[in-house]
Amino acid sequence: MLELKNVTYDVIEDGKTKRIIDHLNLTIDDGKFVVITGPNGGGKSTLAKLIMGIGQITEGQILFDGVDITEKNITERANLGLSFALQQPVTFKGIKVIDLLRLAAGERISVSEACDYLSKVGLCAKEYIDREVNSSLSGGELKRIEIATVIARKTKFSIFDEPEAGIDLWSFQNLIHVFENIRKTINGTVLIISHQERILNIADEIVVIQDGKVKKHGSKDEVFPELLGTSSAINTACSKLNEEVSTC
Repeated sequence: MLELKNVTYDVIEDGKTKRIIDHLNLTIDDGKFVVITGPNGGGKSTLAKLIMGIGQITEGQILFDGVDITEKNITERANLGLSFALQQPVTFKGIKVIDLLRLAAGERISVSEACDYLSKVGLCAKEYIDREVNSSLSGGELKRIEIATVIARKTKFSIFDEPEAGIDLWSFQNLIHVFENIRKTINGTVLIISHQERILNIADEIVVIQDGKVKKHGSKDEVFPELLGTSSAINTACSKLNEEVSTC
């Protein structure tokens, strides 16, 4: 379980204090697939980074499985079972995909095991296992490889910050299938920052953040219709997206 208690985060801009997260309270139970959404600039990605320890909160407390992690660094949080996937995956010149997967798994996994992780994210293992994790890979390929490393870590709590950012529609469709599979085989908690309807539609719970505060938190059935207006609007939006994909 992750608990955010009165979490506040301020930054200094042009000599003035700007509040990004404003006394935010949120509890995420174990084994849930949760999507955080809301207007741009509302604090979604900042909150994800603060949970992982990329930045220190100004006020409040963060608890993970009852342990106060407020003052713990990124490494300490990772060792407790937190994983984080960036909006823009990092490239590593000279490091092969299999090496990255072994680093993530924390052991020298076999080629067969590494291939299994790649297949879970829809990549043909034999074409990627010995490739370098560099700019020769597309944005969609890098995203899926990064997700494979998170799966390989087998952590209790995995955070994905806008996984759809910077990829084409074809890659996005594949990402949706990946998250649908993760949703079906979930062994831990998954938290995704996104405003895409297709990702929102597979969530257990949706959290709406606006102006650094939780505006709404509830089940998908409770929150999703409010985001798009009505249930009819949801169906129309999803049908439209499917039509767009079929013509690509």
